[in-house]
Amino acid sequence: MAAAYWKLLPGPFGASAPGMLRQDDPVVLQRGAQIYQARCASCHGVNLEGQANWRERGPDGRLPAPPHDETGHTWHHPDDVLIRLTKEGVAKAAGLPDYVTNMPAFGDSLSDADIVAVLSWIKSRWSTEIRSLNDEVNRQASQRQPR
Repeated sequence: MAAAYWKLLPGPFGASAPGMLRQDDPVVLQRGAQIYQARCASCHGVNLEGQANWRERGPDGRLPAPPHDETGHTWHHPDDVLIRLTKEGVAKAAGLPDYVTNMPAFGDSLSDADIVAVLSWIKSRWSTEIRSLNDEVNRQASQRQPR
């Protein structure tokens, strides 16, 4: 399934516009922290640690919530993919209509600015090294997009 993330079609945020997160904007980060604690921390952990055994399907066939810290795979994805996964949900964003997950699509309950804020806050929590690696992921993604 991870390979499907890289095949996402350009979404409403434009896949050719990398680096959409604003991890250096204190106002955005404050809002993102509030949203994360209210909407995400119950599954992804107060400290971005995710749920135990997040790589193994549970009895219900679903994967537990992955960590958003450096031990997870969030930083491996370009900003536009993270935004689409959050806004549309995994099944729609990845083109996997039969994929079942506990992660809801937040497009009806969070604004685009709120989604960018929460993802910006997550990115702000990564080390300089991991943020640089994610910046490179964004650069590579922008080069793969048709102009």
